[in-house]
Amino acid sequence: MIHNSWQNSKTIKTVKCIHTDAEKYIVNTVLTPGKMYEVKNETEEFIFVIDNTGKVGGYYKEYFEL
Repeated sequence: MIHNSWQNSKTIKTVKCIHTDAEKYIVNTVLTPGKMYEVKNETEEFIFVIDNTGKVGGYYKEYFEL
């Protein structure tokens, strides 16, 4: 369960949130457009960042400027 250690793992890079206009999910409560977020892990489709709750969350890459 490697995802349990992501909170304390090294930051890979920093990305900027560009929008929170989600079709299916509510992300405007945990992401803020224009804010920079620390990337803890990344896959082909998702990016895992420390969001506004202070925890690691997985989001589609379309919300971020990579």
